Amino acid sequence: MNDGSTTDSTRSLAAGDWEARLSAELLSLQALADEVDGEPEALLLLLRRLEELHRSIQDGPFRASLPADRGALFNLLQGMEKSGGWPYIPRLQLRTFMDLLQNGEAGSALAA
Repeated sequence: MNDGSTTDSTRSLAAGDWEARLSAELLSLQALADEVDGEPEALLLLLRRLEELHRSIQDGPFRASLPADRGALFNLLQGMEKSGGWPYIPRLQLRTFMDLLQNGEAGSALAA
């Protein structure tokens, strides 16, 4: 009998594993940055590669995973605003977008 609790605990365990893996990768990247501390060219290369990765994730899997339902998208944006906003989008701009979405004025933004 599956009442949903097994699925929820499996998801949280998987999320914990994923977060642990992410933390390990981030520590590795920090160690790389520490290795080249004082070498601006190497640090710039690291920053450029991280920016490429950020854009790749943002324009690929993240964008594809956004909810198509307007209410679910609003809830996601609201949660993002409360937790610090979207990377590279200041909180005020995200708040403005949410206000427009709530007022029904962001139809063209959703189509993009």
